Amino acid sequence: PRSGYALPGVSCARHSGRLLLRPVACFYSAVDKQEYFSDGITEDIITDLSKISGLFVVARNTAYTYKNKPVKVQEVSRDLRVGYILEGSVRRVGSRVRVTAQLVEGKGGGHLWADRYDWDLTEIFALQDEITHTIVDHLKVKLLPEEKKDIGRVPTGNFEAYAYYLRGRQFLHWHSKSHYVLAKRMFAMAVKLDPLYARAYAGIADCDSFLFLHYNADVSIDGILATSAKALDLESGLAEAHASLGLALSLRERHSEAMAEFDQAIALDPDLFEAHYFYARACFTQGKLDEAARLFQRAADIKPDDYQSLLVLINVLRSLGREQEMNAAAREGVARAERELMMRPENPRPAYLGAVGLAALGELDRAKEWAVRALAIDPDDRLAKYNVACFYSLQGEPDRAIDLLIELLPGATHETKRWVKYDSDLDPLRNHPRFPMVLELLG
Repeated sequence: PRSGYALPGVSCARHSGRLLLRPVACFYSAVDKQEYFSDGITEDIITDLSKISGLFVVARNTAYTYKNKPVKVQEVSRDLRVGYILEGSVRRVGSRVRVTAQLVEGKGGGHLWADRYDWDLTEIFALQDEITHTIVDHLKVKLLPEEKKDIGRVPTGNFEAYAYYLRGRQFLHWHSKSHYVLAKRMFAMAVKLDPLYARAYAGIADCDSFLFLHYNADVSIDGILATSAKALDLESGLAEAHASLGLALSLRERHSEAMAEFDQAIALDPDLFEAHYFYARACFTQGKLDEAARLFQRAADIKPDDYQSLLVLINVLRSLGREQEMNAAAREGVARAERELMMRPENPRPAYLGAVGLAALGELDRAKEWAVRALAIDPDDRLAKYNVACFYSLQGEPDRAIDLLIELLPGATHETKRWVKYDSDLDPLRNHPRFPMVLELLG
């Protein structure tokens, strides 16, 4: 059975007497349903290594491009300009976790270190700490006192809370209404088990924000702000919590405060996908299209399997007249959406966003198939209706597009209404005799 974490690279080179380390790690489980668990361990180890000033760590999402793929150490070392590769496997068996790890010299392929661990699940954070310190010791990097403290800090003392958090994060990243609801339940269980778990509070805030933002759910924005603030009270340096607060503030249209939170989140973690994606959406709704384009592209670069950023980026680039970049974003976005549809055919989001991407590429027949599929999966999904309206607008069927907009706008959020104002996909409708009916519904 497949089992391994192919870490794309740990590079070690000296620049002006300074040690430069590029470790990349991508643990994956032999059992797909355990993937959320092994991915969580991977990310935590990368995060710990990233805190060390003497090391430069390749972004975690770059590591995931090597997931489930056979790799040649020398090729990865050359492509990423890294000196060492960390490889291994993670397996959860009952109440135990089994981990193998090896640190390989990239140029020659020789082993610097290898070990096996068979520990109780309740000791998972101690195991992560053991692996991190072993890597640091073999690369002869000296830790500063504050770095030792940061690495030793654990997000929660409760393993079950940690497991619920990891599962919640997995659901959240699938971006559908049902998965937002499931994710919130997982985060809520984590908080119940550990009321001091800052990351879980940030997760709850994100779920509520998206349920309000996309589906006009009966959620209190004041409640979201309070949940985000709770996460920051518990862990002031948590980038995810600053991003969550920024998103909540943007829902309240407190834009300058939201921007400050997004900037803080990115300063704390330059590779945090959520911070860039939330920031980009906030910029778009304010008509700051150049900044929105930059942030959506950065989000797509950070997370190589994310289709949303690129497919939303299309209409931003169209509005800016950057057609060549728009076509490139559409091609890559559609390819990513297609992979997502194959893995999760029950999710309408890649279908309706992909339909807009296909329309931008002129593949109208295929785009129509995806649009119909999205509405068939969930006929009541407001976002599906909105994006299919965008498709009909681009395809030259204005009445069908306007019918969908009139149907969804009475219950739409302020953000959706703002989106209508700036979305270039709807430009073909703006001179239509019926479009004033849409404008009336914007308030």
